Amino acid sequence: MVSYFTQDISFVFKYKRLTSNWLKQVAANEGKKLGAISVIFCSDNYLLDVNIKYLEHDYYTDIITFDYCEGSCVSGDLFISVDSVKENSVFYNTCFEEELNRVIVHGVLHLIGYDDHAETDAAMMRSKENQYLELRKSLL
Repeated sequence: MVSYFTQDISFVFKYKRLTSNWLKQVAANEGKKLGAISVIFCSDNYLLDVNIKYLEHDYYTDIITFDYCEGSCVSGDLFISVDSVKENSVFYNTCFEEELNRVIVHGVLHLIGYDDHAETDAAMMRSKENQYLELRKSLL
């Protein structure tokens, strides 16, 4: 089950049912079961505070993922900075919704077990993101 929340911002996420079904399919395609996922939309400053407090990283980011997975059940919290997603959509010349979906699936892919620290891992992560963004389009 996917739940959606906001912290310190006013933001309406319109595609909850579609996104929840999409993420369930992503997990299934990876041989996993979707458990409890919380998607928390917040500001840059809120996410920076989370990054400092829990990860001891003093920098801005677009997403922080907390992993609560057990076995093949994918569960966790995805804290997403709407500010950073907006900035990234301009930087990457894409629409806000597509960039937001990319960040959401990026977080779920982390929970599934993908990493993006090494160059080859980052390339695999980007390929999976693209694959699942196409899957999302087919669910519309």
